[in-house]
Amino acid sequence: MAHPTEQGLKLQILIAVLIAALVFLQYLLWLAEDGVRQTYALRITIQAQTEENAALDERNRALEADVADLKNGLMAIEERARAEMGMIRPDETFYRILEQPLPKPIENPPAKPGASSRKSPAPSH
Repeated sequence: MAHPTEQGLKLQILIAVLIAALVFLQYLLWLAEDGVRQTYALRITIQAQTEENAALDERNRALEADVADLKNGLMAIEERARAEMGMIRPDETFYRILEQPLPKPIENPPAKPGASSRKSPAPSH
C-alpha cells in the first residue's frame, strides 16, 4: 500500500500532465497551421475564389456567344463595324445629331425703364 503523500504526489503529476495535454490541444486547435483560424481564412478565400469564378464563367459565356455570332452571322460583324469603327454602307447617309448646350439663365435681369435702380430699405420694427 502506497503512502498517502506518495499517492497525492502521483495525483498532482497526473493532473499536471492532463492540464499540459489540454493546453497543447488548445494550441493545436486555435493557433497551429491547420487550426480553426487557418480553416476560417481558407473558407473566406474559397468563397472569394468561387465568386470570381462565377463572374469569369459569365464573361466566358458572353465571349462564346460573341464568337458563335461572328462565325455564323454577318449581322454581328456588321453591328460591330458600325458600333466600334463607325462604318456605314455605301448607300447610306450618316447623320450626327449633336446636342446644343442650354443657354445660361440670366442672373440679374435688366432694370425696367423708369424704375428706380436703388433698393428700398427694409422696414424697421
